Amino acid sequence: MFDYVIDLEKCVHRDPFPGVRMHITEAEKTTLSVVEMEPHAVIPEHSHPHEQIGYMVEGEFEFIIGGKSHWVTPGQIWRIPGGVPHKVIAGDHHVRAIDVFYPVRDDMR
Repeated sequence: MFDYVIDLEKCVHRDPFPGVRMHITEAEKTTLSVVEMEPHAVIPEHSHPHEQIGYMVEGEFEFIIGGKSHWVTPGQIWRIPGGVPHKVIAGDHHVRAIDVFYPVRDDMR
């Protein structure tokens, strides 16, 4: 059993790439990640079998999804089916975004 409400500090923390920090937690069937990026930080192109849905809280980034570039700003949402390659390049300001994955990401535990 897990706590119903937790603080961000109690999440798993990962720094997978320079200038990228992830605060990760999971429920029974989904993983949630609060992603923070320094200006111009990059998440290299990758793919995973999990569906991914996200929301831009603050900042801006270029999101290259399936070879197509999208400039994402606060209030926008992205939806990526499993297996689709994607890459993120932060803009000139700090980024905070939320990603949800289904099913649970064992590799992010």
